[in-house]
Amino acid sequence: MTARPYVVLSAAMSVDGYLDNTSPERLLLSNADDFDRVDEVRASCDAILIGATTMRKDNPRLLVNSEERRAKRAAEGRSEYPLKVTVTASGDLDADLKFWHFGDQKLVFTVDSAVDKVKATLGDLADVVSVGPELDWGLLLDELGRRGVDKLMVEGGGTIHTQLMGQNLADEVHLAVAPLLVGQADAPKFLGTADYPGGSTARMRLLEARAIGDVVLLRYAPKERS
Repeated sequence: MTARPYVVLSAAMSVDGYLDNTSPERLLLSNADDFDRVDEVRASCDAILIGATTMRKDNPRLLVNSEERRAKRAAEGRSEYPLKVTVTASGDLDADLKFWHFGDQKLVFTVDSAVDKVKATLGDLADVVSVGPELDWGLLLDELGRRGVDKLMVEGGGTIHTQLMGQNLADEVHLAVAPLLVGQADAPKFLGTADYPGGSTARMRLLEARAIGDVVLLRYAPKERS
């Protein structure tokens, strides 16, 4: 049986747990040094995943920005950029977004009812795979493993983080906590409500706590609850 990828959830959030505010412009929570750390983590991964909602809202290119890191990947026989992956149940994607036009290969996971819609929208911009009548994260990770993805970085949004944490599928969590307070009820949060493994008293193992300028990086091992 092919092994599933090692899954790293990565997010920057405010002290009160928000990923963004409600303004049209993206709230920059990290600082330059932390953005560089994220770039380093991206370069170490075989694939990067974001949800379709995050793609529509932020319109990210989702690249490894460092030329040196890209050259190192190429020297190791890997593509300069990790595989870019998105997930959509509705099939509502826009072929003009930056995600499709930068980097190397792209992959879309969807459900049976949306496959034709996604293929018609994207054409040859991405490979499209259905995981069945409903989104199944286990099947999705199995398919990534079959495609040679050993390490997967998940960059949001909150719904995806919640689903992966709730199903105990995240191996590591990277949280960059910014010294900001958002406090807006309609703003997106890092995690939502879920029946998390072990309940509210299960403590995750802390792997690292490090100050990066005015941001604090916290790394946890979610599967190592006690």
